[in-house]
Amino acid sequence: MSYSKEELSAIQQAMDKWQVSVDKTIAKQGERKETFYSSGFNEIDRLYTPLDTFGDYMEKLGFPGEYPFTRGPQPTMYRGKLWTMRMYAGFSTAEESNKRYKYLLANGSSGLSVAFDLPTQIGYDSDHPMSEGEVGKVGVAIDSLADMEILFDSIPLDKVSTSMTINAPAAVLLAMYMAVAEQQGVPFDKLRGTIQNDILKEYSARGTYIFPVQPSMRLITNIFEFCSEHVPQWNTISISGYHIREAGSTAVDEIAFTFANGMAYVKAAIKAGMDVDKFAGRLSFFLNAHNDLLEEVSKFRAARRLWGYIMKEYFKAKDPRSWMFRTHSQTAGSMLTAQQVNNNIVRVCIQALAAVLGGTQSLHTNSRDEALALPSEESVMTALRTQQVIAYESGVADTIDPLAGSYYIEALTDKIYNEAWEKIQKIEEMGGAEKAIEIGYIQSEIQKAAYQWQKDVESGERIIVGVNKFQVQEPEPSGLLRVDPSVQKTQIDKLNELKSKRDNAAVAARLDELRQAARGDENIMPYILNAVKAYATEGEICGTLREEWGEYVAAVSL
Repeated sequence: MSYSKEELSAIQQAMDKWQVSVDKTIAKQGERKETFYSSGFNEIDRLYTPLDTFGDYMEKLGFPGEYPFTRGPQPTMYRGKLWTMRMYAGFSTAEESNKRYKYLLANGSSGLSVAFDLPTQIGYDSDHPMSEGEVGKVGVAIDSLADMEILFDSIPLDKVSTSMTINAPAAVLLAMYMAVAEQQGVPFDKLRGTIQNDILKEYSARGTYIFPVQPSMRLITNIFEFCSEHVPQWNTISISGYHIREAGSTAVDEIAFTFANGMAYVKAAIKAGMDVDKFAGRLSFFLNAHNDLLEEVSKFRAARRLWGYIMKEYFKAKDPRSWMFRTHSQTAGSMLTAQQVNNNIVRVCIQALAAVLGGTQSLHTNSRDEALALPSEESVMTALRTQQVIAYESGVADTIDPLAGSYYIEALTDKIYNEAWEKIQKIEEMGGAEKAIEIGYIQSEIQKAAYQWQKDVESGERIIVGVNKFQVQEPEPSGLLRVDPSVQKTQIDKLNELKSKRDNAAVAARLDELRQAARGDENIMPYILNAVKAYATEGEICGTLREEWGEYVAAVSL
C-alpha cells in the first residue's frame, strides 16, 4: 500500500510509456466499449496500479478482527468457522414449512431463515379480507403461537440460529419464538438469531409497513432494550440494504442508505436513554450479493471500514464490539431471469463467491427457479450445494481476505467508502434518514438508478445473457412449486378452532393491557409476549396497536 515518491514517479513514467503502446493497439483493433462501467455505474479504468491506492496500511486495512475491520470482523475468519449457510424458506402452512426446515438441516444447512407470507408481514390474520389470495403464497402463514409451535416442532431452538424476515410486526413474531423456546425449556439467553426489524427501508424500498414512523421507532428501541436484558445473544435488528438494492439502487447507495437508517436507529436508542455500548454489539446488517463480483467484494470491505468509523468516531462507542460490522447476505433475486433458468445457477455462484470473498458472516443462496415460482426442493438443494462447494472445494475460505492488495480492489474499496460517506453526510444535513425518506430523497435516488439500469438493458448497453442477447426458444417451464389455494381455508379453520378453545377472557384482558401500554411510554415487549402466550393472534395484537397508533400513509409526489 505504501510506496516512496521516487517509486511512484518511476511507475508513472513506465505507465506513460506503456500507454503509448496501448494507444497503438487500440488504433488497430479497438476495444469492446469506449467506456466500461460497474453494476453500480462506476467507471472502470483500463488498468489499476499503486498510483490508484493511497494511505497507510494500518489506517485503511489493519488486521482481521481489529479496527478498522476492512479485512474481516473475526481474527481467523473462515479458517476458524465457516459462514452460516442459512437457506431462506417458508411457504404454505407451518406444517409444510417445518418439513422443508428439517430437510435443509438434514442436508447441511447450519441456520434457518424464515419467509413469512404477505398477510403476516403486514399484521393481518389469514381470515382478514386483505389476506384474500395471499395466504401462504410468498412465505409461511403464521397467525398465532399455535402456528409457531408447529413451525418449529422437533427443532431444538438452542441448537439452531434462526433469522426471521419480519419488520412491522417483528416484536410479535419474536415473542412467539420466545414462547416456543419457553415451551421447549430453552432459556431465552440461549436463543441465537435475528429479526430484520428494519422499518425505515420499508418506507423507502419495500412497502410492508403498518404503523407511522414514530411508534415504529418506539417498537424497535423497545426490542433493543428488552433483548439486551432478556435475550442477549439475539441480533435485535438486521439493517437491510438488500431490499434497497433489490429496488434498483447502486452499490454505493445500498451502503449509504443502509447506514443512514442504521444511524437513525442508534440515535433513537440513545435518545431513549440507552448506552450505545449496551446495544450496538447486537446490531447486524443484511446486504445484497450482486453480479459484479469485484465491486461486491469491495463493497463488503468498504462497509466494514465505514461502519467501524461511524460507531467509533461519530457515536463515540468505546467497546470494540460496537464498532464491528456483522452481515448476513443473500444473492440478488432481482438478477435472476425467467429465461434460461439454469443460467441462474451460474449467477448465484458468482454472487455467493462475491459475498464469501467479501467476508460475509451468513449467506443465503437463491434457487434457480425463483424468478418463476417458490423454489422446488431440487433447486433449493442445488443452491445449498453451491455454498458447500465454495466452502469446501474452491479454496477461497482457506486464507483471510484473499483479494486484499489488488490495486483495483483497494481503489474501489476506497471509492465506495468515500462516496457512501459523502451521501450519508448529505442525508445527515437533511435531518437524518427519517427526514430524507419524508421528503422523498432516498426513494428518488433508488428510482433514478433503477431507471438507468433498465434503459441500459433495453438499449443493449448492459448485456443480460438469455434476455437481451443469446436468446433461444424455450419450452414452458415444468416442475414448479405451486401453493394450493386451499391453504387459506385450512388456516381459517385452524383460526376458528383456536378461538373456540382458548381462554377468550384472558385474551381480551391481555389485549387491553397492551392497549394501555401503547398509550403510555413503558416498554411494550412484555405486554406483547403476554398476549402471544394467551394465544392472541398476530392480527388481534397488530389491530390493537393500529387502533392506538394509526397506520402509515405514504406521501405521493406528483
